[in-house]
Amino acid sequence: MIESIIKSFDIWTDAQGVKSRARVKSINNISLEGIAKLRALILDFAIRGKLVPQDLNEESANVLLKKIEIENKQLIKEGKIKEPNKLPVITEKEKTFELPNGWAWERFGNISIIERGGSPRPIDSYLTNDPNGLNWIKIGDTDIGGKYITSTREKIRRDGLIKTRMVYPGDFLLTNSMSFGRPYITKIEGCIHDGWLRIQPPRSLDKDYLYNLLSSSFVFQSFKTAAAGAVVLNLNAEKVRELPIPVPPIAEQIRIVAKIDELMSLCDELENQQTSNLSTHQTLVKTLLETLTNASDADVPQTSWERLSLHFDTLFCTEDSVEQLKQTILQLGIMGKLVKQNPSDESAIELTKKINTEKIKLIKAGKLKAEKELPTISEEEKPFQIPNTWQWVRLGNITNKIGSGSTPRGGKEAYVNSGIPFLRSQNIRNEGLYLDDIVYIDEKTNNKMSNSIVKPNDILLNITGGSLGRTTIFTENDGIANVSQHVTIIRPSIIESCIYLHLCILSPYIQNLIWGRQVGANREGLSKKVLEQFEIPYPPLLEQKRIISKINELFIICDLLKEKINKTQDLKTSLSKTVIQNAFV
Repeated sequence: MIESIIKSFDIWTDAQGVKSRARVKSINNISLEGIAKLRALILDFAIRGKLVPQDLNEESANVLLKKIEIENKQLIKEGKIKEPNKLPVITEKEKTFELPNGWAWERFGNISIIERGGSPRPIDSYLTNDPNGLNWIKIGDTDIGGKYITSTREKIRRDGLIKTRMVYPGDFLLTNSMSFGRPYITKIEGCIHDGWLRIQPPRSLDKDYLYNLLSSSFVFQSFKTAAAGAVVLNLNAEKVRELPIPVPPIAEQIRIVAKIDELMSLCDELENQQTSNLSTHQTLVKTLLETLTNASDADVPQTSWERLSLHFDTLFCTEDSVEQLKQTILQLGIMGKLVKQNPSDESAIELTKKINTEKIKLIKAGKLKAEKELPTISEEEKPFQIPNTWQWVRLGNITNKIGSGSTPRGGKEAYVNSGIPFLRSQNIRNEGLYLDDIVYIDEKTNNKMSNSIVKPNDILLNITGGSLGRTTIFTENDGIANVSQHVTIIRPSIIESCIYLHLCILSPYIQNLIWGRQVGANREGLSKKVLEQFEIPYPPLLEQKRIISKINELFIICDLLKEKINKTQDLKTSLSKTVIQNAFV
């Protein structure tokens, strides 16, 4: 059965997910969920006796368990271990699946010694650089997906041993917090804190079989059930001792381990092949899209778009490739390569003259504060060529306001249950305002912070932290709001340029400026002085509208492609789950 499932490799290799929902789906953020499920399925087959055939001529598991019992009694007699509490007989209800002939159910504590670690406190006072100190084994000393613990970063003084627990090469360590229920085999001598359980298996049991058993979803779910009810999942040593586990004959254990190794190697090959395919595809898409943005001939992008559009479904078949496509669309838009120019349009030079004239009027009327004149953009500062009807301008020259928000007096104490939304960096998303984590200030506080009151068509931009560069437009439907010091308000001089400037900020060109021109010793954010000097490629107003229309049109296609990808992935993931569910019927 397992071989036939593996042969349907496209089900497993194509079923994908994401490691982190907070990040853009890229090659490094793709989790090959299908292959992960296949690995889990292999282990589930193994511990149910469905991975290799049984040989009734082999010594049964009951004989093996009798040998383990004799071995443990001898250790008790020699004083090497304490006699454990007697465990109850396994009930029929606890036998969650039927075992093959020759196998047996047994409680884990009747097979292995299971003890919890301990920590001398305060631990800092026991840490030492003495090479003769005891290895202090922590979760951080393990490798992700690793099997063995081979070294530690820290040591403790030997007088701390009375408050902790020693472990020896060949012992199993089981995490009982954090990376909950994960088994490791230690190859070193050391001691463990109470975030570990020490498992000393008998010599008669195959260590690799036990490792695979403890790595199976059956054992993990059993541990999870045992730990249920706690605020943080935490394994009690006694609960682990009570766990009923399936025990095969020793000869079959060895055959099971060999088969698991063989099939896991095949999974490795499938994973490497899929990762390579994804990487190759990403490079192909990147190269093709770069030909559009790097083309010197203005007609090349138009011709290339026509060719690419014939192969959209083939080329843009992953979320990463669709994201690359969207970024390319934005870049082409602000480079003047997405739509054709119309010589009859009023030029950007005339448009900026009108903006400057209107600014002077507002300053004279006291409605706008006079600002220091910004330097002319030199040829060296222009990163790419733009159409003749466009103009390179400083962001400060085409905006009436660039300024970060405020901190209400009293800080968080000024927040109220309802009132005027106070927008923080977590509320600013490229797709719009995120209001699930909103806080409020009252009208009096809002009036005191009048300089950071947001108006419709303001562009909001995160200027600090990990969300640096996220931006959205504050619309009339958003009502009234104020913003924190981590968000800056960019108010275009003419409302009609609002959407174009927002798309411009979203483009790779401006995003690179944002991340590259942070200020402060720790590159802590963007100041008004830095932002207002940004070099902006500025088209005629009518062309701005055509660019916006074209980007919206192409983004709809991108969204449809992404929706198709997600539906296909959901189908393949669902199919892989169905295969797993049917495998044990």
